[in-house]
Amino acid sequence: MHETADAPESWHPSPAGTAAAVVGPDGVLTAWSPGAQHLLGHRPDEVLGRPAADLLAAPPPPAARSRIEDGAEWSGRIALRHRDGRTVHADLRATPLHTAGTAPAWAVTASPAAADGAAGAQQLREWAFAQLPIAVGVYDRDTRLVGANDEVLRIMGEVDEPLGRLMADVVGRCSGLPHDRLRDLMGHVLTAGETVRAENFVRTPGEAGAQAWTTVLYPLKSPDGGVRGVAIGGLDTTDQYRARQRLAVVSAAGVRIGTTLDVTRTAQELADVATERFADFVSVDLLDGVFHGTEAFHGSEHGPHPALGPPVFRRAAEQSVLEGCPESAVPHGQTDHLPADSPMSRALVTGRPSRHHIDDPDVRRWLAVDPLRARRAAEAGSHSMIVAPLLARGTTLGIVLYVRHRTDQDFDADDLLLAEEITARAALSIDNARRYTFERNTALALQRSMMPHRAPRQAAVEVASRYLPAGPQAGVGGDWFDVIPLSGARVALVVGDVVGHGIQASATMGRLRTAVRTLADVDIPPDELLTHLDDLVLRLDREADPRTAEAGGREASDIGATCLYAVYDPVARRCTLARAGHPGPAVVRPGGAVHFPELPAGPPLGLGGLPFESAELDLPEGSVLALFTDGLVESLDHDVDNGIDRLTRALARGGPSLEQTCDDILKLLLPETPSDDIALLLARTRALDASQVATWDVPPDPAAVSHARRLAARQLAAWGLGTATFVTELVVSELVTNAIRYGRPPIELRLIHDSSLICEVSDMSSTAPHLRRARTFDEGGRGLLLVAQLTQGWGTRHTPFGKTIWTEQTLPAG
Repeated sequence: MHETADAPESWHPSPAGTAAAVVGPDGVLTAWSPGAQHLLGHRPDEVLGRPAADLLAAPPPPAARSRIEDGAEWSGRIALRHRDGRTVHADLRATPLHTAGTAPAWAVTASPAAADGAAGAQQLREWAFAQLPIAVGVYDRDTRLVGANDEVLRIMGEVDEPLGRLMADVVGRCSGLPHDRLRDLMGHVLTAGETVRAENFVRTPGEAGAQAWTTVLYPLKSPDGGVRGVAIGGLDTTDQYRARQRLAVVSAAGVRIGTTLDVTRTAQELADVATERFADFVSVDLLDGVFHGTEAFHGSEHGPHPALGPPVFRRAAEQSVLEGCPESAVPHGQTDHLPADSPMSRALVTGRPSRHHIDDPDVRRWLAVDPLRARRAAEAGSHSMIVAPLLARGTTLGIVLYVRHRTDQDFDADDLLLAEEITARAALSIDNARRYTFERNTALALQRSMMPHRAPRQAAVEVASRYLPAGPQAGVGGDWFDVIPLSGARVALVVGDVVGHGIQASATMGRLRTAVRTLADVDIPPDELLTHLDDLVLRLDREADPRTAEAGGREASDIGATCLYAVYDPVARRCTLARAGHPGPAVVRPGGAVHFPELPAGPPLGLGGLPFESAELDLPEGSVLALFTDGLVESLDHDVDNGIDRLTRALARGGPSLEQTCDDILKLLLPETPSDDIALLLARTRALDASQVATWDVPPDPAAVSHARRLAARQLAAWGLGTATFVTELVVSELVTNAIRYGRPPIELRLIHDSSLICEVSDMSSTAPHLRRARTFDEGGRGLLLVAQLTQGWGTRHTPFGKTIWTEQTLPAG
């Protein structure tokens, strides 16, 4: 035993085999036995004069500190540090050595801890409680802390002894802990004797940010069942909490991003999802061409590169946890250019996301050239950011910026992976929307190029029309309408609908519309026209699918269409209609009464082999004929009957003009984004006065030709069209001569004075004349050639009782 000269006389060394030491009032070692050297490996000259606390491997239990401060003897198990660095657990007894007028010195004896027997088991239990990695605090019925393990002390950052303090004082150091709720839960446990669980997000002393804690409050019961206290166990579940948060963000991204085929809406969905549980501010900037469905960047072995010039971005979406997105430096919809050395430009070049701290050199250099962004970032307190490029199918679409300023933790490596995941999901949806936008714009341009831009010159009806493409979800369809002038001052009104949407439907619509115009020029009846149109659809279907041709062309067609074809004659004031699976028209009489005439139904086009029938309607002058596609009366928010009722009310109400009536109908019947294309054609009938039409029966005698010329000349004089007499006499002479020579009686000559001068000669023969080139010495064969050269147009139309040859002349101005 080595001693110092001032060792207390009242202390006697312990046996040589027992570790013994003396600690002075100032906590410095003043004596060190051979047993102590054997236990811890330190020689006397290495420890004497040093603080005894240097030999502790762990802080002493709170109870030890409390008794030593009170100068009372204490015994228990403690962790000491061996000279070689390992921890030695020893059973230690500290006895105060009192001297008059001074603080006590301490005689300390220690022996290796025994882990067997009842004492060992008790020691193990004490260790288990003290070293439990779950924070456990024990409170009595007055909510005073009567016991706590080391984890509680570490979390609370306590310097002073917490035992005996009220719960509110003990947990007061933890920012964000709901004290009132915890007190209420403790009261429930003490009263009901039930275990309760709670989830808290708390910032404890010494932690950079808030942590997630799963807390269990359970009653401490005596053998008789009475509740004597309550224990609170808290487990740090921050890692699991963040994993669940990230999983929730991924799940939300899969469900809520890409619900539409709208580029801007999809970008906003990404910003909304990311700011709920991941970032505090998100901006989505898309390359300008994406909004139009085009590509600006393409993938290559060196990553994306601009197709032409520096990329131009447009702010597509932004969202913030702060109202009004005060962090934003680019207004929504405004274009933006990024410096070549900015983190965003580098992400575009590399095609990989990156995370940055606000003080990173790259970020500081970028903000130095953009004072507005720098000021907004400083005002918001932004400290961490992730830059992620929007990449899909080898195409770069834009850039996404994730920023944190209200969340304490910086983005970590797991957050970078999460940003990459949700950005990739959004990029695929945005690319789908971009492709759809391109196809929709193409189909819409094709559709509109085939629609009549203005009503053709004719006097039979006054027309107004509307065409509305379907909303973005459905795509552009194949609805169309047309107004086709016919011979005899008549007009054809057409409306049709091709099954399907997209470019294919628009192209099919264009072919059908062209076919209808071609067949209308032949001037065949409506039912025959639909029969020819039906054959055309079958041919188109066989071209699209060879299996249909192998089956004889009588299978159900993939290219389906419906059509309504009407011909109005302003002289007879009669309308002939036929339909192929299409909704019938509405007729508004001059008094305002609306009715839907019954027409033969007719099958849709493309079935083949089924007949079509025509019906005739007498329409007084001033009647309105309404032709429409099914999208006008069918909608997701109402059925067909309801749509027909609305249309009836709108037509009966009328308007100051057909244009206004069209607008009223669409406003009353349609939602903001129609689910189907809509074509609407309104035609108000006009009638030719009897004074505008002159009709004569012509005897089948060649001598009647000259008389017919004179009748025509007198009528032109009565109409004030004397300048057209020469050509008209030549036309009448040629057409009447051909009817007498080649046709069958009865023969009829008719002149119609409209916006042009129409001459018609009808007979009972179905043989139609045709132009031929007469040779030099032929005496005939030049009449129709002269007629064709001197008139605006001529042609033949077949009637149920023969044919009519007609010509049309342009009248002089005025």
